[in-house]
Amino acid sequence: MRATPIAANGTVRYGRPSPGPFPAVRPVRAPEPLARMTDHGRAAPFLEAGDHRGAAEAVLREYGPQLLGYLSSILRNDADAAEVFSQFTEDLWRGLPGFRRECPVRVWAYRLAWHAAARHLRDPYRGRGRRLETHELSRIADEVRSSALLGRREARQRGIDRLRARLQPDEQTLLVLRLDRGLSWREVATVLADEGDAVDEPALRKRFERLKEKLARMAREEGLLE
Repeated sequence: MRATPIAANGTVRYGRPSPGPFPAVRPVRAPEPLARMTDHGRAAPFLEAGDHRGAAEAVLREYGPQLLGYLSSILRNDADAAEVFSQFTEDLWRGLPGFRRECPVRVWAYRLAWHAAARHLRDPYRGRGRRLETHELSRIADEVRSSALLGRREARQRGIDRLRARLQPDEQTLLVLRLDRGLSWREVATVLADEGDAVDEPALRKRFERLKEKLARMAREEGLLE
């Protein structure tokens, strides 16, 4: 038994009071609310029913094109974007059972896409060529990828065509003959030569290079090239 401390004058010296039998209660932060089902778009009924395959298909159909466009914009290469989109689709399929709906599914999908892109940037050859275990989901991913990339290429080509329409007729002729029709430099020179005159082929090549640089500059100004 511990002796009670006594001062020299005979008074009892008391120390600090001992803590009570219960520790102090710390405030507990309320859990983050689940995102509303309306935040999950077309995937909402499938998530509610626990149908992960249906939810994955709905996410791909609703958000796949915009996600692929996002990947193309940050990777600046359609082939790399298509590869990363395949990885994203696999991550989506594997991650849906653990998706707790604490944020809209669209936000979560962008998170998956960003992390797939980041892994690709760190190691471009990691996971290349993987295929999904579910044939149906793989087919939908291929549809989205083909449709979105084709749309981007067509939009880019329409933009290039608009720029070419702003060139002078002789400049357009040079591009058509050499790029579109694949004529040799001698054949291009023959077409462009005035009656009785010859066109200097080396000078024509230099003019063509300057024209390509001009067109590329115009395309960058229009946002068609990075």
